[in-house]
Amino acid sequence: MTEETPGFDEKPDVPSGATPDDAEPKAAAPSSEAGAAPAGDASAQIAGLTAQLDQVRKALEERTADLQRLQAEFQNYRRRVERDRIAVKEIAVANLLTELMPTLDDIGRAREHGELVGGFKSVAESLETVAAKMGLQQFGKEGEPFDPTIHEALMHSYAPDVTETTCVAILQPGYRIGERTIRPARVAVAEPQPGAQPAKDESEAGEEKDNSSEEG
Repeated sequence: MTEETPGFDEKPDVPSGATPDDAEPKAAAPSSEAGAAPAGDASAQIAGLTAQLDQVRKALEERTADLQRLQAEFQNYRRRVERDRIAVKEIAVANLLTELMPTLDDIGRAREHGELVGGFKSVAESLETVAAKMGLQQFGKEGEPFDPTIHEALMHSYAPDVTETTCVAILQPGYRIGERTIRPARVAVAEPQPGAQPAKDESEAGEEKDNSSEEG
Protein backbone atom coordinates (compact mmCIF):
# COMPACT_ATOMS: atom_id res chain seq x y z
CA MET A 1 0.00 0.00 0.00
CA THR A 2 1.44 3.33 -1.11
CA GLU A 3 0.99 6.64 0.63
CA GLU A 4 -0.33 9.60 -1.37
CA THR A 5 1.87 12.70 -1.15
CA PRO A 6 0.01 15.97 -1.36
CA GLY A 7 1.11 17.87 -4.49
CA PHE A 8 0.53 21.10 -6.29
CA ASP A 9 -2.38 19.61 -8.16
CA GLU A 10 -4.57 20.00 -5.18
CA LYS A 11 -7.15 22.72 -5.59
CA PRO A 12 -8.29 24.95 -2.80
CA ASP A 13 -11.48 24.32 -1.18
CA VAL A 14 -14.33 25.99 -2.94
CA PRO A 15 -17.53 26.64 -1.12
CA SER A 16 -20.47 24.82 -2.38
CA GLY A 17 -22.45 26.69 -4.95
CA ALA A 18 -19.45 28.82 -6.06
CA THR A 19 -17.92 28.67 -9.48
CA PRO A 20 -14.21 28.13 -10.08
CA ASP A 21 -13.80 31.70 -11.25
CA ASP A 22 -14.74 32.90 -7.79
CA ALA A 23 -11.58 31.35 -6.43
CA GLU A 24 -9.32 33.60 -8.61
CA PRO A 25 -8.28 36.93 -6.99
CA LYS A 26 -9.85 39.91 -8.66
CA ALA A 27 -7.76 42.97 -9.74
CA ALA A 28 -8.61 46.15 -7.96
CA ALA A 29 -10.57 48.57 -10.12
CA PRO A 30 -8.81 51.87 -10.74
CA SER A 31 -10.24 54.63 -8.63
CA SER A 32 -11.25 58.06 -9.86
CA GLU A 33 -8.58 59.65 -7.66
CA ALA A 34 -5.82 57.76 -9.46
CA GLY A 35 -7.02 59.14 -12.77
CA ALA A 36 -7.12 62.73 -11.52
CA ALA A 37 -3.56 62.69 -10.09
CA PRO A 38 -1.66 63.09 -13.42
CA ALA A 39 -3.69 66.20 -14.38
CA GLY A 40 -2.80 67.88 -11.07
CA ASP A 41 0.88 67.06 -11.50
CA ALA A 42 0.88 68.58 -15.02
CA SER A 43 -0.65 71.83 -13.77
CA ALA A 44 1.95 72.08 -11.02
CA GLN A 45 4.75 71.46 -13.53
CA ILE A 46 3.41 74.16 -15.88
CA ALA A 47 3.17 76.63 -13.00
CA GLY A 48 6.74 75.83 -11.97
CA LEU A 49 8.05 76.22 -15.52
CA THR A 50 6.19 79.53 -15.86
CA ALA A 51 7.78 80.82 -12.67
CA GLN A 52 11.23 79.72 -13.90
CA LEU A 53 10.60 81.41 -17.24
CA ASP A 54 9.69 84.65 -15.49
CA GLN A 55 12.88 84.48 -13.46
CA VAL A 56 14.94 83.87 -16.60
CA ARG A 57 13.26 86.80 -18.36
CA LYS A 58 13.92 89.08 -15.38
CA ALA A 59 17.55 87.98 -15.24
CA LEU A 60 17.88 88.57 -19.00
CA GLU A 61 16.42 92.06 -18.69
CA GLU A 62 18.86 92.87 -15.88
CA ARG A 63 21.84 91.55 -17.86
CA THR A 64 20.68 93.49 -20.94
CA ALA A 65 20.43 96.70 -18.89
CA ASP A 66 23.91 96.05 -17.48
CA LEU A 67 25.29 95.52 -20.98
CA GLN A 68 23.68 98.70 -22.28
CA ARG A 69 25.10 100.66 -19.34
CA LEU A 70 28.56 99.22 -19.94
CA GLN A 71 28.35 100.09 -23.63
CA ALA A 72 27.35 103.68 -22.80
CA GLU A 73 30.20 103.96 -20.30
CA PHE A 74 32.65 102.59 -22.86
CA GLN A 75 31.50 105.06 -25.50
CA ASN A 76 31.87 107.91 -23.03
CA TYR A 77 35.33 106.63 -22.14
CA ARG A 78 36.36 106.50 -25.80
CA ARG A 79 35.10 110.03 -26.42
CA ARG A 80 36.88 111.29 -23.30
CA VAL A 81 40.13 109.61 -24.32
CA GLU A 82 39.89 111.02 -27.83
CA ARG A 83 39.15 114.51 -26.47
CA ASP A 84 42.08 114.28 -24.07
CA ARG A 85 44.36 113.04 -26.84
CA ILE A 86 43.45 116.00 -29.04
CA ALA A 87 43.88 118.41 -26.14
CA VAL A 88 47.32 117.01 -25.29
CA LYS A 89 48.34 117.25 -28.94
CA GLU A 90 47.16 120.87 -29.17
CA ILE A 91 48.99 121.78 -25.97
CA ALA A 92 52.20 120.15 -27.23
CA VAL A 93 51.97 121.95 -30.57
CA ALA A 94 51.17 125.26 -28.86
CA ASN A 95 54.17 124.88 -26.54
CA LEU A 96 56.45 124.16 -29.49
CA LEU A 97 55.17 127.08 -31.54
CA THR A 98 55.38 129.39 -28.54
CA GLU A 99 59.11 128.65 -28.38
CA LEU A 100 59.40 129.48 -32.10
CA MET A 101 57.61 132.85 -31.86
CA PRO A 102 60.72 134.91 -31.02
CA THR A 103 62.44 133.41 -34.07
CA LEU A 104 59.42 134.22 -36.22
CA ASP A 105 59.47 137.78 -34.86
CA ASP A 106 63.15 138.08 -35.87
CA ILE A 107 62.28 136.82 -39.34
CA GLY A 108 59.52 139.42 -39.62
CA ARG A 109 61.80 142.28 -38.57
CA ALA A 110 64.48 141.10 -40.98
CA ARG A 111 61.91 141.10 -43.79
CA GLU A 112 60.80 144.65 -42.93
CA HIS A 113 64.40 145.89 -43.09
CA GLY A 114 65.19 144.04 -46.31
CA GLU A 115 67.66 141.70 -44.66
CA LEU A 116 65.86 138.49 -45.60
CA VAL A 117 68.07 137.43 -48.51
CA GLY A 118 70.06 134.45 -49.72
CA GLY A 119 70.09 131.19 -47.83
CA PHE A 120 68.68 132.84 -44.72
CA LYS A 121 65.56 133.74 -46.71
CA SER A 122 65.09 130.13 -47.84
CA VAL A 123 65.47 128.77 -44.29
CA ALA A 124 63.15 131.44 -42.85
CA GLU A 125 60.44 130.73 -45.41
CA SER A 126 60.70 126.97 -44.76
CA LEU A 127 60.29 127.57 -41.03
CA GLU A 128 57.24 129.78 -41.61
CA THR A 129 55.75 127.12 -43.89
CA VAL A 130 56.18 124.38 -41.27
CA ALA A 131 54.64 126.61 -38.57
CA ALA A 132 51.65 127.30 -40.84
CA LYS A 133 51.18 123.58 -41.52
CA MET A 134 51.06 123.01 -37.77
CA GLY A 135 48.14 125.44 -37.59
CA LEU A 136 49.89 128.67 -36.53
CA GLN A 137 48.18 131.78 -37.92
CA GLN A 138 49.47 135.33 -37.70
CA PHE A 139 47.03 138.21 -37.20
CA GLY A 140 47.05 141.95 -36.61
CA LYS A 141 46.76 144.64 -39.29
CA GLU A 142 46.91 148.40 -39.25
CA GLY A 143 43.53 150.09 -39.51
CA GLU A 144 41.46 147.33 -37.91
CA PRO A 145 39.28 148.14 -34.89
CA PHE A 146 40.87 147.52 -31.52
CA ASP A 147 39.62 144.33 -29.87
CA PRO A 148 40.86 143.81 -26.30
CA THR A 149 40.36 140.03 -26.60
CA ILE A 150 43.03 139.72 -29.31
CA HIS A 151 44.95 143.03 -29.08
CA GLU A 152 47.25 144.39 -26.41
CA ALA A 153 47.59 148.19 -26.55
CA LEU A 154 51.14 149.34 -25.78
CA MET A 155 50.79 152.90 -27.11
CA HIS A 156 47.84 155.29 -27.07
CA SER A 157 47.11 158.50 -28.93
CA TYR A 158 44.29 160.61 -30.41
CA ALA A 159 43.61 161.14 -34.09
CA PRO A 160 41.02 163.31 -35.84
CA ASP A 161 40.54 160.87 -38.72
CA VAL A 162 39.29 157.88 -36.71
CA THR A 163 35.76 157.27 -35.50
CA GLU A 164 36.55 154.47 -33.04
CA THR A 165 39.54 153.06 -31.22
CA THR A 166 41.73 151.81 -34.05
CA CYS A 167 45.01 149.92 -34.37
CA VAL A 168 47.30 152.41 -36.13
CA ALA A 169 50.52 150.40 -35.80
CA ILE A 170 51.37 146.73 -35.27
CA LEU A 171 54.32 146.56 -32.89
CA GLN A 172 54.29 142.77 -32.69
CA PRO A 173 51.94 140.42 -34.58
CA GLY A 174 49.65 138.08 -32.74
CA TYR A 175 49.40 134.33 -33.24
CA ARG A 176 46.57 131.85 -32.89
CA ILE A 177 45.96 128.15 -33.45
CA GLY A 178 42.44 127.64 -34.69
CA GLU A 179 40.23 129.69 -32.37
CA ARG A 180 42.79 129.69 -29.55
CA THR A 181 44.88 132.85 -29.21
CA ILE A 182 48.48 131.98 -28.37
CA ARG A 183 49.69 135.58 -28.16
CA PRO A 184 47.72 138.80 -28.61
CA ALA A 185 48.87 141.33 -31.17
CA ARG A 186 50.73 144.21 -29.52
CA VAL A 187 49.60 147.43 -31.12
CA ALA A 188 49.51 151.19 -30.94
CA VAL A 189 45.97 152.55 -30.86
CA ALA A 190 44.38 155.89 -31.62
CA GLU A 191 41.07 157.19 -30.34
CA PRO A 192 38.86 159.93 -31.78
CA GLN A 193 39.82 163.46 -30.74
CA PRO A 194 37.92 164.46 -27.58
CA GLY A 195 34.92 166.62 -28.50
CA ALA A 196 35.15 165.78 -32.20
CA GLN A 197 31.87 165.08 -33.99
CA PRO A 198 31.63 161.68 -35.60
CA ALA A 199 32.01 161.77 -39.36
CA LYS A 200 28.74 161.49 -41.26
CA ASP A 201 28.11 158.89 -43.86
CA GLU A 202 28.24 159.93 -47.50
CA SER A 203 24.57 159.02 -47.89
CA GLU A 204 23.59 161.36 -45.06
CA ALA A 205 25.75 164.13 -46.50
CA GLY A 206 24.14 163.65 -49.92
CA GLU A 207 20.64 163.82 -48.42
CA GLU A 208 21.46 167.07 -46.61
CA LYS A 209 22.84 168.55 -49.84
CA ASP A 210 19.69 167.60 -51.75
CA ASN A 211 17.50 169.09 -49.04
CA SER A 212 19.40 172.39 -49.08
CA SER A 213 19.15 172.62 -52.88
CA GLU A 214 15.38 172.03 -52.77
CA GLU A 215 14.94 174.74 -50.16
CA GLY A 216 16.92 177.21 -52.34
